[in-house]
Amino acid sequence: MVKLEIGKKAPEFSIKDQDGNLIRLSDYKGKNVVLYFYPKDDTPGCTKEACNFRDSFSVFKRKGIEVIGVSKDNEKSHKKFIEKYNLPFRLLADEKGELCERYCVWVEKSLYGRKYMGIARTTFLIDKKGNIKHIFENVNPEQHDKEILNMFKD
Repeated sequence: MVKLEIGKKAPEFSIKDQDGNLIRLSDYKGKNVVLYFYPKDDTPGCTKEACNFRDSFSVFKRKGIEVIGVSKDNEKSHKKFIEKYNLPFRLLADEKGELCERYCVWVEKSLYGRKYMGIARTTFLIDKKGNIKHIFENVNPEQHDKEILNMFKD
């Protein structure tokens, strides 16, 4: 697994969203993309992060930035999460974890001394040419939307 770097091409993907539509990164060529990876639908931190993106969504749209979330939850789970919190952006269902692997966010974690594999909450800013502009690791879901928007000041 090669660590991703700022300035390099973002790995292409072809994966289904909450509605079963096949989504490719190349579909977003010419747009800035926030591709955020989160551990699980409808859990406290993930809900906070998603709702903050929702609350700032009009600003993201005005700045021409697409927001896309990714977790290993299935399409049905994503659809429920979107409906419950009125999320206005796509969630990609990476059930097999292939996208998580490609973006190097499937990592060993530790909780109360127990080791397990999981998604490291990470966000990639991808520019209009499909290159990685910035990588946010160890994301704090509380203010992450503002942190990203600060990088796109008018």
